[in-house]
Amino acid sequence: MHIDLPVIWAAIIGLGVFIYVMLDGFDLGIGLLFPFVATKRDRDLMMSTIAPVWDGNETFLVLGGAGLYGAFPVVYSTLLPANYLPLVLMVVGLIFRGASFELRARSVHSQRAWDVAFMGGSALAASCQGIVLGSLLQGIRVINGRFAGGPFDWLSPFSLFCGIGVVVTYATLGCGWLILKTEGGLQRSMRSLMRVLAWVLFGVVGIVSLWTVLSLPSIAHRWFNTSHPGWFLPVPLLVLACVCGILWSVKRRHEAMPFTLTLALCFLGYSGLLISIWPTIIPPALTIWDASSSHASQLFALVGTVIVLPVVLVYNAMQYRVFKGKVKNSDSAYH
Repeated sequence: MHIDLPVIWAAIIGLGVFIYVMLDGFDLGIGLLFPFVATKRDRDLMMSTIAPVWDGNETFLVLGGAGLYGAFPVVYSTLLPANYLPLVLMVVGLIFRGASFELRARSVHSQRAWDVAFMGGSALAASCQGIVLGSLLQGIRVINGRFAGGPFDWLSPFSLFCGIGVVVTYATLGCGWLILKTEGGLQRSMRSLMRVLAWVLFGVVGIVSLWTVLSLPSIAHRWFNTSHPGWFLPVPLLVLACVCGILWSVKRRHEAMPFTLTLALCFLGYSGLLISIWPTIIPPALTIWDASSSHASQLFALVGTVIVLPVVLVYNAMQYRVFKGKVKNSDSAYH
């Protein structure tokens, strides 16, 4: 029986990237929401909602990067050189965010400076992730399996707007998380903010979607010139349904539904991306089979992944189970 290892590895990496966006997205969103919260007590409480889980959330970023290196090495010789600056800035943002997370709780006179570092690091990391996504969608010049473009090919109005889109997405996820995990005044302010963010996110998704299909003919052909257009029609309709559901659930004071529906929106956006580019891994023409390593290398790495990945998934599930429930005001200090 023939096993198509590139497809299996594409599924594993795709799953890892989505879980990273889903989990690290909301804790990056906490930093993006700091400017909307003025009091130290509420900011401490926001930090406490993610203190037990934020380290584990970033595990899936490592999984995605290591999986790409082992299964699709050609991606490293194309995607990384094409996006050196935004990727380096993303790492810088994550470093500042991680350092400020630990140090702000132990600082007395410089806590405000670490708050700024936490906000700036979160915004920098989120926007750079969106810029890389935008540069990937608009296409990367590849010749003989190597990047053939310039150092600033990633810089375009489309990629910059995708950076804004990811920032809005993560802020909405963070807002939904705080509605779920907090109560009282902070929860009320997040409900009010969620009404605005839901509409902004809907607008951003619509603009990116239209911009993509209007400027990239290959993606427009995939969506509109197909013999089975009904397969793709549910995606935009479900996006609208999720936004309406978020607004309705906030009005009815549901606690879990805004966050759940925002996760559903992320899934729909991610599925739309996969529909647009599959089976390419570096648009416009480099497919998963063109970019894959040898069969033996992929099989060897798959054995280790099959052993390790369930352990990582179980560990992450357990940490959310152990720390489920509301974070009370008395728990607001992070030590």
